Amino acid sequence: MEFYREPFTDDETRVLSRFFSNVDQPVFTLLNLPEVVKGALFARYSRSGKSLRRLFLDEFLNDADTGIETIAQRIEGDPLYSLRRAERLYDRVFFEFGDDSVAQLGGAHIACEQASNVLTKVLEWGRLASYLEQSTRYIYYDVKFGDRYRYMTPSEIEEAGLADRHRATMDLLFDTYSNVVRTMTDVYADRFPRQDDPERVWKATIRAKACDTARGLLPASTLSNVGIFASGQAYEMALLRMQAHPLEEVREYGALMLTELRKVIPSFLKRVDIDDRGVAWSRYLTNTRLAVQRIADRIDVTSSEQPLVTLTDWDPEAEVKLTAAALYPHATLSDSSLLQVARAMSDHERAAVIGALVGDRTNRRHRPGRAMERSTYRFDVLCDYGAFRDLQRHRMLTIDWQELTTTHGYEIPGDLAGTDLAADWERAMSVAAEFHADVQAATSSTVAQYVVPFGYKVRFVMEMNAREAFHLIELRSQPAGHTGYRKVAQEMHRQIRDVAGHRLIADAMKYVDYSNTDLERLESERRAEKRRRNT
Repeated sequence: MEFYREPFTDDETRVLSRFFSNVDQPVFTLLNLPEVVKGALFARYSRSGKSLRRLFLDEFLNDADTGIETIAQRIEGDPLYSLRRAERLYDRVFFEFGDDSVAQLGGAHIACEQASNVLTKVLEWGRLASYLEQSTRYIYYDVKFGDRYRYMTPSEIEEAGLADRHRATMDLLFDTYSNVVRTMTDVYADRFPRQDDPERVWKATIRAKACDTARGLLPASTLSNVGIFASGQAYEMALLRMQAHPLEEVREYGALMLTELRKVIPSFLKRVDIDDRGVAWSRYLTNTRLAVQRIADRIDVTSSEQPLVTLTDWDPEAEVKLTAAALYPHATLSDSSLLQVARAMSDHERAAVIGALVGDRTNRRHRPGRAMERSTYRFDVLCDYGAFRDLQRHRMLTIDWQELTTTHGYEIPGDLAGTDLAADWERAMSVAAEFHADVQAATSSTVAQYVVPFGYKVRFVMEMNAREAFHLIELRSQPAGHTGYRKVAQEMHRQIRDVAGHRLIADAMKYVDYSNTDLERLESERRAEKRRRNT
């Protein structure tokens, strides 16, 4: 795999070596830094076009409050002796007694840079980890790595003899993206002139709107940065999945991660590449995937038109069961007895119980308790890949997706309709679709995902309980959100209310927002500016 090596001076390299496990690889861990500094770095990371090491040098190193002498940890005594003791204790507990929960007690921050957007979805699969991914909304993606745009050429495409055509197609997509994002920045600046807001707030809002409009042209091979904090157990599971993955990028990146993570939490990852432990587990994952794939390949692929969101499964008795679940922790009756009580109640009585459970929600972060998890909804969604990337960040539910393809078509942003930019958009999408078909024929549908732009639609399923629905639907319907996923969230809410008929649950989601707005990020940027001034 080829990676862009960011240039650092000798002095910078000496400094970085104290705080990062390497200075020349795209995967590295953070060393000798307090957790609060790591968190601050990753938080800033998601809205910066800089690498984490450059961000550290430029914005954290010489800060008066978090300068190098402040953040360097001073370890007294013999740290290697302490490490050896800890490893011996871990080995005894983990290997002798098989207590997997011990692997949850140690964690690490890792920066994963120059990862394709196919790989980032693999990295973010695990539920029990924290992720921050570089956003397509806050930076212009036409800023190059050296002399090339921010995309990778998969080895499978190289081996198929399609590398030159891949680069030509990707360059066309990025050239078109650059033209659209820069032109629309000027268009929006003229359409929405600055009022009383600080220039920084106005510029950030205009940039976000332009980036949102153009992002559909970015291909899935676009490179991104992901910051991860997870336990040893979560990393182990991620690495087992990665070494079983059909894509070479994923497998090679997993090997890079294992090397770096073993520098900071070696004991937690001993099983990953042991033949009768981790390797056998990965082999099992590979075999089951291939077995199901062989069956799926025999199914007729002809499909009909699908709406944006389809509610495919729900419980007609959800609100009755929710009533019983709300009473359960406050009663002494059995679950089945309380269900009988709830069924005997009038509609008004059940509404009173659910109303008490929901309470007076003064903001959307006030969500009802676990009783709301008694009801579940399964949604089949077909939206553009850009919106999917945002919705996929909700992992405390069941989410699974099909491979990215050009089969389901794309939509052109409304603000481009009737302009020369729309014609450029269609031409770039057409070239990408043609190349996708050729890559699929020469390699596989899995590899062909790399060349598909974000604007094409992907099909995925989201199954969630009502409590998670509160969080997802209210958050993703807010005016600051991208219109692509706002429509999905709004339609989920409508179908809970009108298709499932769960009006008590739907009406309790009082912060679902159906409003329209011209500058999506304006109010959020204003609030951020206010916080900056009050700090």
